[in-house]
Amino acid sequence: MNIKSPLIKFFTVLLWCVLGGSGLVLLIAAINAKNSSLCSGLEVEINDGGKAFFLNKKEVTLMLENEGVKDLRNRKTISFDLMKMENILRKNNWIKEAHLYFDNNQTLKVSIQERQPVARLFTVSGNSYLIDSNGVQMAVGQRTVFRLPVFTGYPEDKFGLRKDSALNRQIKDLAIFLNNDSFWSAQIQELYISTAKTFIMTPLLGSQIIEFGDGSNYKDKFRRLLIFYKEVIAQTGFEKYTGLNLAFTGQIICTRKQDVISRADSVKARKNVMEMIRIAQKMESDTAKIREVKPLERATLTEQNLRSYDLPQENGNQDENKHQKQQ
Repeated sequence: MNIKSPLIKFFTVLLWCVLGGSGLVLLIAAINAKNSSLCSGLEVEINDGGKAFFLNKKEVTLMLENEGVKDLRNRKTISFDLMKMENILRKNNWIKEAHLYFDNNQTLKVSIQERQPVARLFTVSGNSYLIDSNGVQMAVGQRTVFRLPVFTGYPEDKFGLRKDSALNRQIKDLAIFLNNDSFWSAQIQELYISTAKTFIMTPLLGSQIIEFGDGSNYKDKFRRLLIFYKEVIAQTGFEKYTGLNLAFTGQIICTRKQDVISRADSVKARKNVMEMIRIAQKMESDTAKIREVKPLERATLTEQNLRSYDLPQENGNQDENKHQKQQ
């Protein structure tokens, strides 16, 4: 009988048990050493190291201290309830995400992602606040000025208080659309919410009141309005119409001004449209406009993406001939 084989197996298993036990002891010792080590400091990173729009390190530290988390330095790391601290930070409506952890140097790392507003709302009672793309309500920031779509006449002091999902969804959809389109974000100054929960838009150029209807089919409505600008306004001028109605599917109903339109208006019409686009470009740096807010993420209006609008080229003689035919 060969007794070497069982002995080899026994010593092999024993060796692995010793190695495993030693590794476990070292791991426990390392964990205990880390837990008994002291916090060496606090580092706050906002928006992955990018620009912080609303918060700074001092404000983040103050949030924690106001909730009883004091003396961050020279405390044992095991005494920190990181999950509780994260929840404290998330109570701030400007903070979308908060993650806390200790690095190898026992420095407490605080990583924060700020919310990005998409619209400013004015309520019928006179209050004002911002909302993000998820409909989270935020106080108006004191330090940073944005240029955002402005909605007036919102029926409640809190967004979504009555769970009017249709109106709230339409506000968010319209806000996101305008934020992503430099042309319309420059042209549309205000969207008034009527008691019938439809939208009435005030343009930057032109004196027309634009009855938008509800927020359904908003992309098609803006497409029709752009075609109207290119094919009609570019020929007649903004002054010929006092009202536009986009509420009906597949059409635009226009209210004509009663006064006679001069021939000079026709010649200048295309220049008015192009001036509107130039204003859209300038509004990126103009903080004095009525619309306060510049989106955090908005594509810059350039000559390349302006071509996608396919606006007519200036041709004064052709304008006059078409105007004469219309008369």
